[in-house]
Amino acid sequence: MIKTLVVEDSGLMRILITDILKSDKSISEVQTANNGFEAMQKVRSYQPDVIVTDMVMPEYDGLYLVKEVMKDSPKPIIVLSSLDRTNAQIFDALKYGAFEFVDKPKNGEGFKTNGYYPLVDLVKEAAKINVQSLITKSIRRNNLAHTFQEKLNYDIVVIGSSTGGPGAIECLLEGFPANFPVPIVIAQHMPERFIESFAVRINGYTPLNVSIPRKGQPLEPGHIYIAPGTKNIMINRSPISNTPLFSFTSRHYKEFNNPSVDCLFESVSETYKERALCVVLTGMGKDGTQGLSKIKANKGYAIVQDEKSSVVFGMPKAALDAGLVDNVVPIKEMAGFITSCLC
Repeated sequence: MIKTLVVEDSGLMRILITDILKSDKSISEVQTANNGFEAMQKVRSYQPDVIVTDMVMPEYDGLYLVKEVMKDSPKPIIVLSSLDRTNAQIFDALKYGAFEFVDKPKNGEGFKTNGYYPLVDLVKEAAKINVQSLITKSIRRNNLAHTFQEKLNYDIVVIGSSTGGPGAIECLLEGFPANFPVPIVIAQHMPERFIESFAVRINGYTPLNVSIPRKGQPLEPGHIYIAPGTKNIMINRSPISNTPLFSFTSRHYKEFNNPSVDCLFESVSETYKERALCVVLTGMGKDGTQGLSKIKANKGYAIVQDEKSSVVFGMPKAALDAGLVDNVVPIKEMAGFITSCLC
């Protein structure tokens, strides 16, 4: 049974979140706190399995709480945010060890998606993780050049990730050399309003250029593209020049949408065939497995993050269980491994 601590300065929101969590029988007990300072006292006395905290609170906010908890008594923390001005703080919270973040709606119905509460699933998933996987140690970004062969083995690297993905992506990208020779396209499950802040943030972790692609934009070597959160991203060849171009679709995919990893992988399988190198990083669910089956059918290459370094092993495990994976690699070795695959 899961013991949960809800940290929120709004009394109404505390009641709403508590009621939502208690609607699931596996969440046995919920206690509350008004701010980060009070929460730290509860963490020491109550020893919750999972913490759900607002980001914006007077005096002792969510970022304070994340730093203190991960330093004093590491626990999985889910951060709630409703303001654009907190976007940078959200990624700082993830850097310091927060498990995941979600948009905080104005009322209880806003927590509901397709008739159920995703927050409940997040709490249950958080209770199962190895907290040590959240405590990341940064490495220096790689400003050095690498010697690549003139003829590369692959023409594109595509990456799919969900829960735990921002930290894994930062760790991966800062290991790529400054002269990385092919485009990198990333589909990270994330609310739309956080995507731009995420792109700006990871631009500081790599010597490569980072941007959000536009419809009809061609792909450039050594450029990192972050899928927007408005529609599902695709890469198709121009009927005139045969050049790969970005496009978008409103087609709905079963596992996740806007962006869908399956959608990206499926389009890449047709556009690049055996010249595609695909990576599935940490994340809940099975997004990417369907697309990876198309990648493998066209002789592309598939890598997944290992269980030990994954915050949530769901997406990599689904691909492994389906027999679609060529190699399983720890996140700290991933950049070097991908670089060697291109040579």
